[in-house]
Amino acid sequence: MIEGGSLRAWLGLGWMGLAVLGCGIETAGEGGSEPAAAAREMAPDFTLERLQGGSVTLSDLRGKTVIIDFWATWCPPCEFQVPELNAFYEAHAASGRVEVLGVSVDTDGPEVVGEWTDDKGVRYPILMGDEDLAKRFGALGFPTLVIVAPDGTIDSRHVGLIERAQLEEALARQRAPESSAT
Repeated sequence: MIEGGSLRAWLGLGWMGLAVLGCGIETAGEGGSEPAAAAREMAPDFTLERLQGGSVTLSDLRGKTVIIDFWATWCPPCEFQVPELNAFYEAHAASGRVEVLGVSVDTDGPEVVGEWTDDKGVRYPILMGDEDLAKRFGALGFPTLVIVAPDGTIDSRHVGLIERAQLEEALARQRAPESSAT
């Protein structure tokens, strides 16, 4: 039998593992980023309803770097992603060159998602998606973050938690061709 302190330690390790790896869809993927391929694939287009009203079509965002965070209210690590994405969103919202989108895969509807986002203080736009769309983007677990380059190709995927510094590095990769072209 595990004593109280030991049980808390084991449970803590379990939560840390979930935070790093994320919550699985069907197959839990390992935490980390997928390297950018030499010939990148086009991001699947979508039109999704915004939690705040209206809709967003991915192809309408061409010319911008788009950060798409696939997440769910039932995924504990997804909560830890919010402050990093809030900080990144606020740092780049005024530039007009970067868009941050949270795509909820919840099936309980916008009311549940709205309560969760209000409670967690989400400040970036939230779209209502589903697991099928997440899978089309290569998501193996949640959170999965996909970075779409300004040309509409998938730059990279990251399963599990990601820090703002990693997002800034990805954004710098997108800007590197601009600065070398001048």
